[in-house]
Amino acid sequence: MLKKRTTLGIISLILEASSADAYETKKTTVIMYNTLLNHPVLKEYWTALAEEGLLMYDSATQTFKTTEKGLRFLEVLN
Repeated sequence: MLKKRTTLGIISLILEASSADAYETKKTTVIMYNTLLNHPVLKEYWTALAEEGLLMYDSATQTFKTTEKGLRFLEVLN
């Protein structure tokens, strides 16, 4: 039986998947695979996380990166 994940748990997974390396950015498919979420659900989270300044999207390379604020949030959460 699968356990339902919490919103904070999902946010943590997204930020961790987007911040494997401080200088590395992540493509959409890599984050989808690492978080086991589909694109429409991730899109909702990405929008909210970007508005809060926790996640950054680079439209030129179509990649995501966790911001410094997002890394601090992960530290506090863990």
